Amino acid sequence: MVLLGAVLWGVSGTAAQVLFQRDGLNPAWLVSVRMTTSGLLLLIALSARFGFAHTFAIWKNKRDAFGIVLLGIIGLLGVQYSYFASIRYGNAATGTLLQYLGPIFITIYVALRRRRMPSVKQLTAVLIALLGVLFLVTNGNWHSLSIAPLAVVWGLISAITLAFYTLYPAALLRTYGASTVMGWGMLIGGIGMSLMAPPWTFSGHSGPGTWFLVGFVTLFGTLLAFYIYIASLKYISASEASLLACGEPLSATILTVAILHVPMSWSSILGAICILTTVTILARSKSEQSE
Repeated sequence: MVLLGAVLWGVSGTAAQVLFQRDGLNPAWLVSVRMTTSGLLLLIALSARFGFAHTFAIWKNKRDAFGIVLLGIIGLLGVQYSYFASIRYGNAATGTLLQYLGPIFITIYVALRRRRMPSVKQLTAVLIALLGVLFLVTNGNWHSLSIAPLAVVWGLISAITLAFYTLYPAALLRTYGASTVMGWGMLIGGIGMSLMAPPWTFSGHSGPGTWFLVGFVTLFGTLLAFYIYIASLKYISASEASLLACGEPLSATILTVAILHVPMSWSSILGAICILTTVTILARSKSEQSE
């Protein structure tokens, strides 16, 4: 289940690259449609199953209401837009791999908060990740970038916001559950993005293929992928899930190379291996600590 969810996310990134670079869609518009639609559908499903009182309970507490707005705008909207912006200026493989540096920022934040140096294993993971980014963005030529600087900047922002939305909503998730928190978070983020890119102001090439990909990104790459991933946590631990979620950058990379014919040099492949190794080290380290 977690692998299927991760693959759907990876395919969604590749579909977004086609929409941006072939059909000329605005990433902000796709984010507003994707988040608003998914959030609404998720909340409607929750209301149908548990009732409106359950769905709207989060708004009765001022602190939690502020928290869900912060999560929706900074966390979910931040990570969605920055990820798509990185794909627009680069490609799905690079954008997804840069986003997977999120665990590095989580490790750094936790170390600073606890005022304790990371373990040797965690420090090793950080160094491997930095080496991987260096390989990925320079393509082996240390004097210049092989991809657009904006793709790198937005990719790093997506990693930071990924770390934020992973760490911040822990209390909200314990109180209200993942579906409620993510449903409201996505809807709020979508509404926030709609202020800058309303869903009714479409621009770019319009055709059956375009709308099929928009529907896929919205329904399969967001709503279904989220449901499958969350459901998998009933059977495996979060650390195991984060390990298996490496299927996302792998699927995005394979599709980017095979379908979109974006070349991957030995340096890019080595960078990808370094970043995926980092995720594996940190996930296994977390699993050992929990045991």
